[in-house]
Amino acid sequence: MKRNIDILVISDLHLGTYGSEADEVLSYLKTIDAKKIVINGDFVDILLFNKKYWPNSHMKVVKYFLDLISQGKEIHYVVGNHDELLRKFLNFKIQNFQIVNQVVLDTDEGKVWIFHGDVFDFSIQTQWITKFAGFVYDYMIMFNSWLNKKIIKPLGGRRLNFSKAIKANVKTAVQYFSNFERVAAETAHKNGYKYVVLGHIHTPKIESFDVDGDEIIYMNSGDWLESLSSLEYVDNKWSIYNHTRTEADFNNDEESRIEMTTKELYEDMIEEFKILQDK
Repeated sequence: MKRNIDILVISDLHLGTYGSEADEVLSYLKTIDAKKIVINGDFVDILLFNKKYWPNSHMKVVKYFLDLISQGKEIHYVVGNHDELLRKFLNFKIQNFQIVNQVVLDTDEGKVWIFHGDVFDFSIQTQWITKFAGFVYDYMIMFNSWLNKKIIKPLGGRRLNFSKAIKANVKTAVQYFSNFERVAAETAHKNGYKYVVLGHIHTPKIESFDVDGDEIIYMNSGDWLESLSSLEYVDNKWSIYNHTRTEADFNNDEESRIEMTTKELYEDMIEEFKILQDK
């Protein structure tokens, strides 16, 4: 039985890269039924996209969301830095799906401001070494995930987590993440929001900040390269979901369409858009 969720915030899937845990994404999505979904940036990694690498598992995730769109599910696609080309299509809307830079959702606890967070990169980095550290970290995560998936796991070794060690021990990285979270909280306060939800830095967290005597709640949905996490809002409460890696089984009758070839999935996707456009 699926878990009912009022709001799901999921980000940084980086589909189209070797490190993306697409199978795990789909395994998770199949266990929940969310009333509202916010894809908070870097869904498909257009920046690092390689047309020679597009596994069926990545297409399955795209197809799953297309099915949700066709069902009329409310989905907000917030653009990030790795899929920023989609900013050319801002405010594109089809049924209850839309592409935006940010989204504000009303909850019983107050308004929640959601955006990817890459806008802070230049405002909080004052030294070139800090900028370089942020840039290297972004790509290092991709390599770390690829190494674990393609080499360490097949050899039966223990997963490595370079980025976690760097975030905990490298001074410039620690300062970057600390500043990122603080600036997010202060910006939310300035704009009149108590809750701010970001992605981008791949670090799942819920933390309270004191900004000029007011409590501001900072939240980050993490990523689907390493942390395999999301934010869930259920019964007026936010929480971090941490997914446990599993050998997902997609070979059941209900999801048989997911076993189509990439070509068949693409043709089916095109046909589905035609149906949507005719409505």
